[in-house]
Amino acid sequence: MIIKQNFSLRPYNTFGIDAKSRYFATFECIEDLVKIKETLPDEPLLILGGGSNILFVQDFEGLTLKNEIKGIQKIKEDPQHVWLRVGAGENWHEFVCYCLQKQYAGVENLSLIPGTVGAAPMQNIGAYGVEIKEVIHSVEAIHRDTQQQITLNNQDCAFGYRESIFKNKYKYQYIIHHVTFRLSKKPTFRVEYGAIQEILKQKNIQTLSIQAVSEVICEIRKSKLPDPAKIGNGGSFFKNPEISPAHFESIKARFEHVPAYPSPEGLVKVPAGWLIEQAGWKGKKEGKAGVHEKQALVLVNLGNAQGKDILALSQKIQDSVNELFEVKLSPEINIIP
Repeated sequence: MIIKQNFSLRPYNTFGIDAKSRYFATFECIEDLVKIKETLPDEPLLILGGGSNILFVQDFEGLTLKNEIKGIQKIKEDPQHVWLRVGAGENWHEFVCYCLQKQYAGVENLSLIPGTVGAAPMQNIGAYGVEIKEVIHSVEAIHRDTQQQITLNNQDCAFGYRESIFKNKYKYQYIIHHVTFRLSKKPTFRVEYGAIQEILKQKNIQTLSIQAVSEVICEIRKSKLPDPAKIGNGGSFFKNPEISPAHFESIKARFEHVPAYPSPEGLVKVPAGWLIEQAGWKGKKEGKAGVHEKQALVLVNLGNAQGKDILALSQKIQDSVNELFEVKLSPEINIIP
């Protein structure tokens, strides 16, 4: 167990922000985590997975721990489903590839999402018509201070749109160490969202498979989203807002071709990227921060930007969209003040 001091988190966040943590360590099991916490019991604590959904606005005056708990274990099986218990430190896309290889369906639409397995339930990650809550069976976590361990079933997790109990009631209280997924042996294909159908036709794919769906999703994501290894970014910065039907109709009266998708509770989901683009921000630069030229939902580090530069740009975008559409955008990114 090695605890480092004044440690740069630049390699551990996909925005590439050179924030420093007073202390830093990694843990590969619960026992390691408990020992580290006993060594520095009173330090503010930050848990890192893949660092792909986080923005550091300044240095972190506490203990940063990188979760590296690994392992994929089949714990149950029936004729229709298989249950996999997965370490929270596993790379998310590598886990998706494992499922594809084994012919386990349910996560193919979530291919190439950056981050780790442990972050998936916290954020209720989703893409192309699928959310992770649909395949999560349970989540195991340990309390940061008392070391009490809990197992939450799907309903206990209080999943919402990019929300869960870990972002609300249990925020900064529990550390996720394993997630159990219930995956299908017989796939139900979800290809009605976005450009999936168009790419399937272009490739002349007539017989669907989870591998084919995954390949199409990867192609779409690579065409729209910048590679963090080449240009710093955290993926989608804002949530897609959900508005009332009346509000949507008022926008449609001014912008006839506004895209929209049905949302629970009778609301209408409008793509945040479209709103941002209409407000004139796509491809725009503000100093060392900018909006990606191909996807307005992605804010980028153009070179040695500070977290406060990205945050200031995001706030300008929020003000602009609110002024034009009376829609308040909410960050999907976790902002560490």
